[in-house]
Amino acid sequence: MINALKNMIPSALKKLYYRLISEPVKHGWFGDYSTWAEAQQKCTGYAAENILEKVKNSLLQVRNGEAAYERDSVLFDEVEYSEPLLQAFKMIANENNNTLNVIDFGGSLGSSFFQNKGFLSNLTEFKWNIVEQKHFVDCGKHYFEDQQLKFYYTIEEALQKNKAQVLLLSSVIQYFEKPYELIERCMKYEFDYIIIDRTAFIENKPERITVQVVPEFIYKASYAAWFLNEQKFLDAFKNRYKVMNGFVSEQSKPMKIDQKTQVYWKGFLLKKQNG
Repeated sequence: MINALKNMIPSALKKLYYRLISEPVKHGWFGDYSTWAEAQQKCTGYAAENILEKVKNSLLQVRNGEAAYERDSVLFDEVEYSEPLLQAFKMIANENNNTLNVIDFGGSLGSSFFQNKGFLSNLTEFKWNIVEQKHFVDCGKHYFEDQQLKFYYTIEEALQKNKAQVLLLSSVIQYFEKPYELIERCMKYEFDYIIIDRTAFIENKPERITVQVVPEFIYKASYAAWFLNEQKFLDAFKNRYKVMNGFVSEQSKPMKIDQKTQVYWKGFLLKKQNG
């Protein structure tokens, strides 16, 4: 009997191994598309109602103290924060008489706000303004808006009511069809600081358009997504903004796509140059 089991185990393990490696990976980044439109044809996009509903329900639990932190609708029992991001906020507040006014472009329903607010509670004034798609703004105004947290449809609208010192672009630039046009538009507002975080880059390869498939346990969705060239990205800012700090995005680990192409996520603190 024992000998029979010994003979069976390697065979069973081999079968399991080959079954696992032969199964297609169902989430991650796929493809190398020649155009954004081509990639979008294979995507559901960010406007799907199931995304908003799940993010809303998760962040309501965070707001109500039933969970510590939310990212991409997934709940955590302790806050995962970015030390470089938090230190940048504190430095900017220190330069502005212990006040901080942020415009968070593409900030969902307040993930970064709830992530950082507990660490910034000693500020004399703290305001966080989210610019998002219409259905997110409508939801945010109804469920989350208060004296600290506001929602706007455009950056222009947010600036009419706020003297914001900093623009936050966290995990957003790579999801625009024309990321360098977005950068150009953002610089025209002349924020004192721009903070970039969780932005996707590709190592030693041309910039690449992919389709990102979200794990279904988070929500069922897929988006077109860029992997950008880091030097080209920074060159887009160089005439108007100086890089004060660059940092690896702590919540997004480097990895390989298509089993060979190295990609990574990074952030930067940029300060407007005078003159």
